[in-house]
Amino acid sequence: MSEPSRSASLTEGVGPFVDAEVDAVTLTGPWPGGGATAARSRAGEGGWGVPSAAQTRVVEIACDESGSEGEKLVGGSTDVFAHASVVLDRATALACIERVRVDARSPANEIKASVILRRQNRRVLEWLLDPAGPLAGRAHVHLTEKAFHLTVMLVGQLAVSGDRRHTAPTKVAEGLHRDAARVVGDQRWGAVLAGFNDSIRALPRSGRSVVLDPLVPALAAAVGYWGADGSRVHVVHDVQATLTPDRIRHLRVLVGPEAAERVTVRFVDSVDDPRVQIADFVAGAARRIASEAMAGRADAGLTRLLRPYVDRTSVWSEGATRRLLVPAGEG
Repeated sequence: MSEPSRSASLTEGVGPFVDAEVDAVTLTGPWPGGGATAARSRAGEGGWGVPSAAQTRVVEIACDESGSEGEKLVGGSTDVFAHASVVLDRATALACIERVRVDARSPANEIKASVILRRQNRRVLEWLLDPAGPLAGRAHVHLTEKAFHLTVMLVGQLAVSGDRRHTAPTKVAEGLHRDAARVVGDQRWGAVLAGFNDSIRALPRSGRSVVLDPLVPALAAAVGYWGADGSRVHVVHDVQATLTPDRIRHLRVLVGPEAAERVTVRFVDSVDDPRVQIADFVAGAARRIASEAMAGRADAGLTRLLRPYVDRTSVWSEGATRRLLVPAGEG
């Protein structure tokens, strides 16, 4: 049973996201972990984010993820992280879910991505992703190749002592990711990545210079995509325990102060919002399709259907798999 929605301040100790003269919009719960219920009404008292009065267009995006293991990026159960966002009204989302329920013959109260990923339900997945289907132009997904993401973080940390303006960790990481395992062997390179991963996770989160969790940059990418025209973006996100105040601080940095003024976030239980259930479908399908492609088992039909939905800024190494999954012109 889902807990009732409640107001919560997500930025205690984070600092204001906006100019102190602007009233802050309250974030509403349920807040992961049962956070405080006091609302902040002024930016100087906390509160994330305030839409500018000059902005009139509002886009509400429903979000969910698949493959999240927090900051554990190697040695876990998944090698791909996917974060999906959809722009749908509740009626359309409910109609999609009912179609899936009937076609997949599922009696479940809340249908999860695992249902549409069953072999016998392939036609349902194809219908959802089809260019003429219900999600065309209404869904977007950001992919993260976890080991490559960790390699980028490793290179970035090695460059900390230098001038960051003249470093390109992603380009250096491309070569390292491509060649390291071949030179020293998969096992030794895997041990290097696992050691770095564990050492960063062992550090106190407060004041740490690096955030490994791919959820934060993926959510920032969703905000950037749907708000690219200056629209106010209202995020409705499935309850996610890793989106702590520290993570919100990092998210603020990633989206920048101007975009932060146009963003609000609300957490819901997916069972209460059919739009979030659709986002779960997209994220789960994207992760499975991408993971299979990375393992050399690409499904040509499904990768072709997924590709138009994939964010060009997805964190994925160069090569054949990226060309299959990520639209050209990225970065």
